[in-house]
Amino acid sequence: MPSRSKREWREETLRPALERRPERLPAFATESGLEQDAVYAPSDLEEAGFDYRRDLGDPGEAPYTRGVQPNMYRGRLWTMRQYSGYSTAKESNRRYRYLLAQGQTGLSVAFDLPTQLGYDSDNPIAQGEVGKVGAPICHLDDMEELLEGIPLDRVSASMTINATASVLLCLYVAVARKRGVALSELSGTLQNDILKEYIARGTYIYPPQPSMRLVVDVFKHCSAHLPKWNTISVSGYHMREAGATAAQELAFTFANAIEYVGAAVNAGLDVDAFSGRVSFFFAAHNDLFEEAAKFRAARRLWARIMKERFHARSPRSMKLRFHTQTAGVTLTAQQPDNNVVRTTVQALSAVLGGAQSLHVNSRDEALSLPSEESVQLSLRAQQILAHETGVADVADPLGGSYYVEDLTRRLEEAALEHIDRIDALGGAVAALEQGYQMGEIHQAAFRHQMEVEEGRRAIVGVNRYVTGEPPPRGRTGVDREASLRQMARLRRVRAERDGAAAGSALSRLADVARSGDNTVEAILECVESYCTLGEICDVFRGVFGEHRETASV
Repeated sequence: MPSRSKREWREETLRPALERRPERLPAFATESGLEQDAVYAPSDLEEAGFDYRRDLGDPGEAPYTRGVQPNMYRGRLWTMRQYSGYSTAKESNRRYRYLLAQGQTGLSVAFDLPTQLGYDSDNPIAQGEVGKVGAPICHLDDMEELLEGIPLDRVSASMTINATASVLLCLYVAVARKRGVALSELSGTLQNDILKEYIARGTYIYPPQPSMRLVVDVFKHCSAHLPKWNTISVSGYHMREAGATAAQELAFTFANAIEYVGAAVNAGLDVDAFSGRVSFFFAAHNDLFEEAAKFRAARRLWARIMKERFHARSPRSMKLRFHTQTAGVTLTAQQPDNNVVRTTVQALSAVLGGAQSLHVNSRDEALSLPSEESVQLSLRAQQILAHETGVADVADPLGGSYYVEDLTRRLEEAALEHIDRIDALGGAVAALEQGYQMGEIHQAAFRHQMEVEEGRRAIVGVNRYVTGEPPPRGRTGVDREASLRQMARLRRVRAERDGAAAGSALSRLADVARSGDNTVEAILECVESYCTLGEICDVFRGVFGEHRETASV
């Protein structure tokens, strides 16, 4: 009797099982809804035309599916970061120094909402938000206090800032110049990804076109003056947090990256001169194998985009390097200790997928700002993965798995379908202006929420294995006194600075903004003259205007 093919087995065995369970999710599906078989075999890869050299290769070789370095973590572990910042620059600095003493190997700076939106702490719009979700940074004194005692030439800093990214970069550079640190030794990452703000996060200020100009200005300046600085971290994380699937996260991130790289090339930059400093930021969710496959697919897809679309020649331009953060949206206030298990599994997917940098969320973040013991535990989860589990001993330990390779291929293909649709709409900016990415994310988020509410998707402690105990109380927020001290400090800086020098610097910035010249040097002159963040952003508001979202039904 001839043996059945994989396709015949699938139809005879799996389809009837699915048809008998119409009230459930597909019996075999990833977290993002990609249907799966129960068993994978070589025939799955053969049917898909899998080619080892073309699709996989070796670690450190194009298309980098298996990693960007030949030995991966045996040569160097990923950078361990904990995203933090709250109350005041001084309190945030204390937390950074604590984390570095616990073995953290890089800073990850959170800024409060007024700083992200270009308002000083004493602006009426900022009332109630100062220091709430990050550090308030209004001027050079604040940045100096934030970085007090941090060796800038030895510690890599990641700054999650977008609309005001060029201002915060200049503040960081100004601190380094005051300390006499060579700019060639500064290493870090500026998120600087404004397009995803219009799609998913909302902390934009100016319309898309002038915002893109500010991004490209940073590319140009850093290419000439900050050779170790990653000029952008193109972020899929926030779109995933808003509800995107794994494939959508890849697609929308790379569509935005294509827009940035294309804008820089159109502005006269050689692609190989700057693209090696383009980095990425992805989420790590609960589906262990889908997430690991997503990171592998991301490397292969980016290598092909850079080679085929932009004709990059340097291997560095084609190597995707990325930071990963565990999924904040999966954290639950109910039974918060369960979050330790969730984030550890998510962190494992990032390590198996070959991340260069990792942040593990804390167990109590669904309740409040995390405590010191919680962030220490999150850091310990990374350290245990690195030093006790053996997962860092082999490059791409999942490589060659029939299942993982098939998932990697399918995620890449699904992402390319979205990218093709965005190209047809005119690119990422044109697509977001037409609401394409937002619409796709909203639909995916709605499907997920309905699955949870109807019990078709299990959330342990929320709709399964519920104990009935109320969630514990979180810590109280930032106290009013801290905000008052921040505003008093701001008034003192304004009173003590050279007012004429500050006014002259702001006037020059306005001229540069209107002229089309690079804005970074003019911003640097402003911050070194103790102009405030709000004053600098108000100059840009006056020249560029402000973006207003158009609601659609």
